[in-house]
Amino acid sequence: MKFFTKNCFTEANRLATAGRYAEAMGRLQARRGSQTVAPPMDFASPTNLFAPKFGFQSLPGARDITSALRSLPTREPGTAKLLPAGARFEEHSFVNAAGARSYKLYVPSGYRQEALPLFVMLHGCRQSPDDFAAGTRMNELAEARGFLVAYPSQPASANPSRCWNWFNVGDQERDRGEPSIVAGVTRQIMSDCAVDPARVYIVGLSAGGAAASVMAATYPDLYAAVGVHSGLACGAARDANSAFAAMRQGASHPREGSVNSVPTIVFHGDRDMVVSPINGDQVIAQFKSATAARRSVVHGRSDGGVSYTCSTEADSNGRPTSEHWVLHGAGHAWSGGSPGGSYTDPRGPDASSEMVRFFLDGAGREAARASPE
Repeated sequence: MKFFTKNCFTEANRLATAGRYAEAMGRLQARRGSQTVAPPMDFASPTNLFAPKFGFQSLPGARDITSALRSLPTREPGTAKLLPAGARFEEHSFVNAAGARSYKLYVPSGYRQEALPLFVMLHGCRQSPDDFAAGTRMNELAEARGFLVAYPSQPASANPSRCWNWFNVGDQERDRGEPSIVAGVTRQIMSDCAVDPARVYIVGLSAGGAAASVMAATYPDLYAAVGVHSGLACGAARDANSAFAAMRQGASHPREGSVNSVPTIVFHGDRDMVVSPINGDQVIAQFKSATAARRSVVHGRSDGGVSYTCSTEADSNGRPTSEHWVLHGAGHAWSGGSPGGSYTDPRGPDASSEMVRFFLDGAGREAARASPE
């Protein structure tokens, strides 16, 4: 790698030591002729103060800054593709006593005012609605299957790294803080559009996955099922310090017992160095159904070469209550996502397709049928 100069390395190391990863990578990649990318190390962290606690050596297989460069993504965060004729990807806003948030709403071209399912997608740190839409390809699935997709946006004014504040006590309760805002966004869409109230789902990645757990725990009457990718259980932390501990080794006392059972699908890489995979186990345990009676385990391998274990639980009638996908050798990224978005692993399996199947054809559908009128 002769294109890097000694001065370039010295300056990049100085920036990395100070936790200024994006600038460090920018210095190196400017020499390399590629685009600057955002570092993944503080992806779920409470604030950007998390970054200085980790050097490039904490990346898997990274012995120095050069190998760390090879370990990081090589694309900028993406934006959504051009829309099909008749489809809309609109920007809206919501305001309540807890604050204001903008959000993007995808309306498929086939929408004719009939009641459609609604997916609410909570992005990870340093992401945006457009980036998350591009990485998950959820708009493409919405176009094919016929559902609405909402992407609430977390601004830097609410968190320096644009993380959802899943670790704050005030943001873990119904009708308070950020949960009230996300629920408000959901209800506003249900008021403005034709939405089937029994088929509303909450999904999140990393910090957004932890926030999705909070939403499912605090609004089980609003969301028929939850999808958590590389996230944490509701109540896994009570402040910033306990958030770091939970991310490293799981919650010491995850909130259980008081949480209603909600159909749940979890994806987590077993080599996730940002959020320990034990957190995926704790999400499944938190929302475990009391009626779960049957368990099956399937081992497989995606077309992209990622081995996985999928554990499914169902009730006595065979209705699925949870799916837990453990991705062997995978890290902290959306499984099967598009390289056009940030923090994705295109090798699969396709988390977006599996979540849509789980919600619309499996557990989420059965939960909707069982919902009170």
